[in-house]
Amino acid sequence: MSRTSNRPRDLNQLAARLVQDATDPDANTTEPDTPSQQNGRVGGLKGGPARAAKLSPEQRSEIARKAAHARWS
Repeated sequence: MSRTSNRPRDLNQLAARLVQDATDPDANTTEPDTPSQQNGRVGGLKGGPARAAKLSPEQRSEIARKAAHARWS
């Protein structure tokens, strides 16, 4: 499960949901529940290229330099 799942916090509710999921194959759906969840992936795909287009070559170089330093240190 992902961190943003609709998992109940109460242990009894969680147990009931696990039993329901195990016994009812139609209860397991992987589709997003809300339109904002459906559109979230689309927006996420736009973010990096849109940010890079706004930056100057010097700014992109500095960001890349910092990332390389973080990776290799």
